[in-house]
Amino acid sequence: MLKQYKEAIEKSNIISKTDLEGIITFVNDEFCTISKYSKDELIGKNHNILRHPDVPPEKFYLLWETIKNKDIYKDTVKNLAKDGTTFYVNTTIIPILDKSDAIVEYIAIRYDVTKEMLLREELLKKESEYEELNRSLEKMVEEQTRELKELNQTLEERVKEEIAKNEERQRVMFWQSRHASLGQMLANIAHQWRQPLTELSLAMFNIKKAMQNGSENDVSKFYAESKHIIKNMSETIDDFTNFFSPDKEKHYFNISESIMESIGLLESVIDDEMITIKTTFEDIEVLGITNELTQVIINLINNSKDAFIHNSILLREITIVTKRENGFAVIEVHDNAGGIAKENLEKIFEPYFTTKHKSRGTGLGLFMSRMICERGLGGTLDVKSKKNTTTFNIKIPLD
Repeated sequence: MLKQYKEAIEKSNIISKTDLEGIITFVNDEFCTISKYSKDELIGKNHNILRHPDVPPEKFYLLWETIKNKDIYKDTVKNLAKDGTTFYVNTTIIPILDKSDAIVEYIAIRYDVTKEMLLREELLKKESEYEELNRSLEKMVEEQTRELKELNQTLEERVKEEIAKNEERQRVMFWQSRHASLGQMLANIAHQWRQPLTELSLAMFNIKKAMQNGSENDVSKFYAESKHIIKNMSETIDDFTNFFSPDKEKHYFNISESIMESIGLLESVIDDEMITIKTTFEDIEVLGITNELTQVIINLINNSKDAFIHNSILLREITIVTKRENGFAVIEVHDNAGGIAKENLEKIFEPYFTTKHKSRGTGLGLFMSRMICERGLGGTLDVKSKKNTTTFNIKIPLD
């Protein structure tokens, strides 16, 4: 049984051992597969045989300082395979101590995250493409406007052309906003998986250690922990899949549930930025598409988060209230993120208007949010700002 556990761990992880000088003393088959080296080519060689030229020396200095101090080192490392290809591995290096507490060797447990890192690079590339698309679109609109002024057409023809052009522009901006949301959600998935992946790596190491000690109880315990971590990761994927699933039929839904779904999708970002969200909900149902309201709330929370960071706010609070008022369901999203300048208050719902750096915003989030509230939910989206606070007010008809 222990042999089977050992084989399972070695086949699901990339494992190597080195002596105190970094000379490789053991590699498993998975290590050879990803590095393209044979065991004979690796055993007896320094581990820097895999070092990628892009990785700065300071990173390896920190690595050695950490493990020489008998601490566990964890990081994502860029490596170079024998055939010149690049691969990324999430790495955990553990000093192995003898009975006298002296280091005798180092064991490294890794798993392949090349796909995730390449996806991240692709997302950055897509962001650049979207910026170029925005510039091209603005240039196209300018050229078309100039051409329209030169044409001697009737007012009716010009109005029709303007309407058609505006609808196309809004359709393009809608998909730009949707793709930006997709990129952000993929980043959230990667962010929310980082901690459980580390915990899973440690659990696998504990299983191996328990097997070496012959403790079946500990093996069962750590195996159960691993299953629980994997289940939570699977549920995270389900949440994001549900958010992006097509849902164009209007139905009655509970607005507080939609708001809580938005908060759940942004949970890791909210926790990392130390934002407190307070909620006061009435039990209200409205007719619409639940994912569209979820998208609006996500945009508003992200706006607050960016303002907290930009204005260096230490005590960060967002309050979300739902209530009935004069035949409407009202949602108030209030923050203390520094407020909005009076000269910008009337512009924030315009397309391409943003006070953020171009790397952090496209200027489409609030424009699309108002469009969703008006066209998708048949309501309104307005804003008030005073004394370093901002309140977005959503109204949705109850009939």
